[in-house]
Amino acid sequence: MYIFRVRVGKRGVIVIPKEIRDSLGIKEGMVLELEVKEDKIILKTKDLWSILRERGRKISFNIDEAEREIDMEEEEWLRRFQQ
Repeated sequence: MYIFRVRVGKRGVIVIPKEIRDSLGIKEGMVLELEVKEDKIILKTKDLWSILRERGRKISFNIDEAEREIDMEEEEWLRRFQQ
């Protein structure tokens, strides 16, 4: 286990030391999971597929509504090209 001290900057920004970023493969723009437990902040690396799977579980899908949307888009497309 490593312990580093970091300073909180403007707007709550902290910098993860390069040594940690390199060892965990953290790149600019990567999404990290932040968890708060009691008086601790825990940052976890997550791969893109894990994030998408979690978000996908939260998406509800209504086939009838989707078909209506497709029909409306198709009608609009046909209207544009018939003129």
